[in-house]
Amino acid sequence: MPPITYEGTRNWDELHRSLRSFAWDEAEEARLRSLVREWVPPVLSGRAGWWQGERWCERQVDAIIRERYGTWAWGWNWSYHEGGPIGNWVSAPTSVTTPDETAERTVSALWEWWQWLERTAQRFAELAPPPDASPEDRSWHLERACVRLVTHTLDSGAEGGWYGQASVVLGWFLTSTGMDRAEAARAVQSAIGGRFESWVTPERTLIESVGEDLATGLTGHAPYRDHRER
Repeated sequence: MPPITYEGTRNWDELHRSLRSFAWDEAEEARLRSLVREWVPPVLSGRAGWWQGERWCERQVDAIIRERYGTWAWGWNWSYHEGGPIGNWVSAPTSVTTPDETAERTVSALWEWWQWLERTAQRFAELAPPPDASPEDRSWHLERACVRLVTHTLDSGAEGGWYGQASVVLGWFLTSTGMDRAEAARAVQSAIGGRFESWVTPERTLIESVGEDLATGLTGHAPYRDHRER
């Protein structure tokens, strides 16, 4: 199966449709565990072998997961250290060990990713501007959404490069409201523009400033002065 590209990860509609088709039960969990165990090398490479066997195993497992579950599953191993929301899978050198342990980590990481996507989709539904919102109201909704979604990213546990996750989530949100993906990507890049740093939790005032810039850039209207009290 071809690798998921960055452009592919930006397609929230496709990803969400794929997510909705996901079916999980004890039989499916047992089958995935069995498939993963088959690809764990009997002798691991370790540091001396530059973890080649472990990395090879992760690639095989990744291919199985994407082929079996579809587009939504691409981030099952997007770990905290790389800016993602996954704590159950760290990296191939760390997470590929015995067949049973590796299978357990894979299942836990996949389920963790699914739960995070479900929470994210719920946030999108809660934060979406009403279809008939005026430009001023839409600006307020967009600023509020940006602040809360950046906080949602920080709450995921992401560390190094966490702002990459924030950019992806904000892009998804904007496209979920009907915006073109290219336009959404430009808007997010313009608002964030290198203002966040790896391993650094931004001040609330900075997050709010990014939200205001995003909203103003998209609507031409600054959020209401009293928007934080609304």
